[in-house]
Amino acid sequence: MEIIEGGVTAAKGFFAAGVMAGIKYKNRKDMALVYSEYPAVCAGTFTKNVVKAAPVKWDMKLVKERDTVRAVVLNSGIANACTGEEGVSYNEWMAENMGKALNISKYDVCTASTGVIGMQLVKEPMAKGFKLLAESMADTKEAGTLAAEAIMTTDTVSKEAAAVCSIAGKKVTVGGMSKGSGMIHPDMATMLCVITTDAVIAKDVLQKAVSDAVNETFNMISVDRDTSTNDTVLVLADQAAGNDSIMPDTKEYDEFYKTLRYVAESLAKKMAADGEGATKLLEAKVVGAKSAEDAKVLAKSVITSNLVKTAVYGSDANWGRILCALGYSGAVFDPEIVDIDIISESGRQNLVKDGKSSGYSEEFATKILSDKEVTVICDMKMGEASAAAWGCDLTYDYVKINGDYRS
Repeated sequence: MEIIEGGVTAAKGFFAAGVMAGIKYKNRKDMALVYSEYPAVCAGTFTKNVVKAAPVKWDMKLVKERDTVRAVVLNSGIANACTGEEGVSYNEWMAENMGKALNISKYDVCTASTGVIGMQLVKEPMAKGFKLLAESMADTKEAGTLAAEAIMTTDTVSKEAAAVCSIAGKKVTVGGMSKGSGMIHPDMATMLCVITTDAVIAKDVLQKAVSDAVNETFNMISVDRDTSTNDTVLVLADQAAGNDSIMPDTKEYDEFYKTLRYVAESLAKKMAADGEGATKLLEAKVVGAKSAEDAKVLAKSVITSNLVKTAVYGSDANWGRILCALGYSGAVFDPEIVDIDIISESGRQNLVKDGKSSGYSEEFATKILSDKEVTVICDMKMGEASAAAWGCDLTYDYVKINGDYRS
């Protein structure tokens, strides 16, 4: 696998655009398009929140019933969630009019929205946006970046990733974009993600790869323990690479999955690092767990603990909070044998040995925790399973941002 620059336009046959339509924001991009030159097999994962936005319901139906799609149109500013039948009709209008601008059926168009819950979409600026998107779409790296920028809400940076692998001598590319900064606690999978690939792969095989990759990446991040109404991950495969169809349980599948997972993990980590008000990326690695499920539960318990998150913000090596978070996770383990280390670019420090303080240097621990990326390693000494989860510190700015989000 080779890591490359780019996003949704990195794979062959994909175009993108990002434009200013004026839906809610002034002087910033707020509509995006990802378009496939060829019919693309589509797989997806969606929020498990009982309250689902209109575009989520639309996309779930398309992914289930359609063999292929051609486009994804996205807007920021208004989530089109909790908007009743009117919101459902607005979403269908969104797909229909984007389809008209592209000369394709509305059933070839997936939709995605992000922003304030409870507001209705505004047709006039969006109608302008459909035209601008169709006219300006391109297959360049720059066009992909414009699309990634257009789906930002409280995000401070756009998020893209891409990689290339070789499948039986054919170059296969996977690229994607995502957004998400607050209301981030995916459970599937406010996060949105579109990933494109030129791989030749059957729909059911792609869906398995996507579901597994999401469980190991997007479902292992959290900013604030709030699962959005709009969480959506869509993966489009347009078959343009010309490889033999990727079959499950083969080395070709493993190579493709590795590449897809890299893109998903990169986007997930960028979302965690860009949590609302965050100053640090917090990674929790659990090793020596009794089972894979225990490892996931333990790792996510650490990165979702508000007390751990605030300690990381304050660069305070308060390891008791970490051990406490492990303890209430629901996983069974022996706290008397647990080791806890912290790592950053400044170095590594063991904090806990066999459930007790190791007598570490507080000064060095503070230096490690002051870096922008901090990893906590928890060795449970119960088995061979491991897992990683990603989150961020909790700062004063998180409250400020969410205290006046609607205004």
